[in-house]
Amino acid sequence: MRSVRARAALGATAVVAVALIAAGLAVLLVLRSELSGQADLQAEVAAQEVASQVALGVPYGKWELPDEEENPVQVLTDKGVLVAASKKLEAISGTGSGQVKPAAPGQPPASGDSDDDRDDSDDRSDPDGSDPDRSDSGRSDPGRGEVSRDEPAHSSGTATVDGDTADYRFAAVEATTRAGETVTVYAGAPLATEQGAVATVRSAMLVGLPVLLVVVGGVTWLVTRRALRPVEGIRREMAAITASEDLSRRVPAPGTGDEVDRLAVTTNETLAALESSVERQRRFVADASHELRSPIASLRTQLEVAAAHPELLDLEGAVEDTVRLQDLAADLLLLARLDAGEKPGAARFDLSALVRKELAQRGEGDRHPVSATLGDGLEVTGSRGQLVRVLGNLLDNAQRHAGSSVAVALRGEANGRVVLEVADDGAGVPEAERERIFERFVRLDDARSRDDGGAGLGLAIARDVARRHGGTLTVRQAPGGGAVFTLVLPGP
Repeated sequence: MRSVRARAALGATAVVAVALIAAGLAVLLVLRSELSGQADLQAEVAAQEVASQVALGVPYGKWELPDEEENPVQVLTDKGVLVAASKKLEAISGTGSGQVKPAAPGQPPASGDSDDDRDDSDDRSDPDGSDPDRSDSGRSDPGRGEVSRDEPAHSSGTATVDGDTADYRFAAVEATTRAGETVTVYAGAPLATEQGAVATVRSAMLVGLPVLLVVVGGVTWLVTRRALRPVEGIRREMAAITASEDLSRRVPAPGTGDEVDRLAVTTNETLAALESSVERQRRFVADASHELRSPIASLRTQLEVAAAHPELLDLEGAVEDTVRLQDLAADLLLLARLDAGEKPGAARFDLSALVRKELAQRGEGDRHPVSATLGDGLEVTGSRGQLVRVLGNLLDNAQRHAGSSVAVALRGEANGRVVLEVADDGAGVPEAERERIFERFVRLDDARSRDDGGAGLGLAIARDVARRHGGTLTVRQAPGGGAVFTLVLPGP
């Protein structure tokens, strides 16, 4: 299934179905156990009543048996001989014997009492008809007959009473006659109530479960559809943006503050960053094309003049234009690598030695003298070549704008950072322009000729390199006038 709504609805329905089935089975088991326990208790009470009569010596023909349909009874000796059973009992299973007809009907139980004994017993009766061998409470003499106090055994079976066959729970209670013989009384309790209740609950569950699952699935479908409606709106708008290539468009944000709303906000932020990046890229390409056009045009003009009039060839100008093209191409290539996320190297070197070497190489070719105050043993980690480029760009910028001198200072700070300052005594940088000068292709002096000024990439490259080394590059006004560029790099 490709639809999230369908998968969510199906998953929720499956979970609810499993939970309801498990709960339903548990309810049925508990209900069956409770009702079966009640049947066991009913059977046990019926068996205890008959066992009490056996223990009291009540003659067989005078036993009061419970309702035959509700509690069928079977009495067996310890040898398995049936001595009594409900009159309408036609078949039985689940007890100690399948017999339903007593072996000697009409005879007394296995106590062995004779008619003479019963007559003697009658003669010993009190005038009021009471039995002197019984206690005042009516219970048998413990020495002559008793009911076993052991937990009755229970079993399941069937019984046919007056032509009707049903399931029963049987309780087996042992009793001892006055003659000391043991009999087992089996009494049953019908399971019709338990079976009917379980069947009713099961039927209700079978009918209600599908209906409930349909309701759960439908509600989940509707809720998921409502929750995902903003996502569909975001998808449609993103598809439209992709088709139109208009990065100024934004996806709708529901404003609910939930995950979908945060997704929309993040998507719009991504679109804004992408639009800004594309715009910078377009501006960069346009500026680069403009900067390349002038030296290329100048070089072409000189070559065409030289072809027509060799004696008029400006060789130095052609070389300068070629060098300028080479430097500009190198700057563009470095910016492209930086934009691509090129990481600086991890070499550790002495920045003091690197500055001294760079100043020594420039020497007398600088427009203005350079004074240097350099600390020793100041090490940094990064790309030696890129930091040399930063230093060269800062010095070139200071030379172009200085009035008479340039000063370089290098020092370490207590927190382990290394600070490089390049100052000039020129006009300085207006406070409102101190961030703008680090943008690409930006030059504040529009009247300056392209030969005297660079392409506006030097400071942009210097700041990008500084940031990728974990440092900063800022500019401020010098106390005596001019500009001071401060490069801060972390220590090794």
